[in-house]
Amino acid sequence: MNYRHAYHAGNFADVLKHCVLIALIEALQAKPKPLCYLDTHAGAGRYDLSGEAARKTAEADAGIGRLRALHGRLPLLDRYLDLVAAEGADHYPGSPRIAARLLRADDAAQLCELLPEEAAKLRALFREDRRIHVHERDGYAAMKALLPPTQKRGLVLIDPPFEEQIDEYARIQTALDTALTRWPSGVYAVWYPIKLGRELHPFRRWLRGCAAKTVLDIELLTRPDTVPQRLNGAGIAVLNPPWRLDATLHPLLRLLATQLAADGERGTARLNWLKTEDGTAA
Repeated sequence: MNYRHAYHAGNFADVLKHCVLIALIEALQAKPKPLCYLDTHAGAGRYDLSGEAARKTAEADAGIGRLRALHGRLPLLDRYLDLVAAEGADHYPGSPRIAARLLRADDAAQLCELLPEEAAKLRALFREDRRIHVHERDGYAAMKALLPPTQKRGLVLIDPPFEEQIDEYARIQTALDTALTRWPSGVYAVWYPIKLGRELHPFRRWLRGCAAKTVLDIELLTRPDTVPQRLNGAGIAVLNPPWRLDATLHPLLRLLATQLAADGERGTARLNWLKTEDGTAA
């Protein structure tokens, strides 16, 4: 595996993922009981936007770079921008860093990263935080070992590199089948890339039939999903989403579709219930 997130940190897909992550954690924290956050592909946790990798692609310029001046527009966006600003002007927080800043004193995090170099950075970042546990191991296998958590409540973020698209979806589905059996009440968020929209049909069919009680699919396109050679959008499927997550995200998605659209393109966003409380599949 050669993927390094440093090349893509702060891009539009990160913006979507991290805004949804904040909304999920805050919704779970509406109840006082502690929660556990499990990240299956945690990465390094923090990225230098002035570094060679980030400047080579300049993807952050079309992501977080377009949003910094919008503080005050929406409460959820403000919280995201504040968390990014807390890292300093030249750095961007990965999902583990954002989650760690939101977790309460009695919450916990299990961070999995297979690449030794990235795992070492993750350990260094959280070496003084006793709530955070770093595992240098395969995240899918860790789901089986670490679920259900002792806290009995929480969120699993599955955010793989998708270097092999078809195989990655198969691994996700297998891992979720096991996880939903072991921890059926858990909240699971699966990030996925969008190139050709029709290629997602099999995964969405699986989501409609999976063991989760409800499934909310969140999609952001910065250009039409018709060219397979480029990243046209990103999505997050949330299994067992917290109450009113869709209402929380709706105004934000409209804003992101407008602000993050590729130059000369029209961005679009949607929230789609693939499975509802009554068992209906959309």
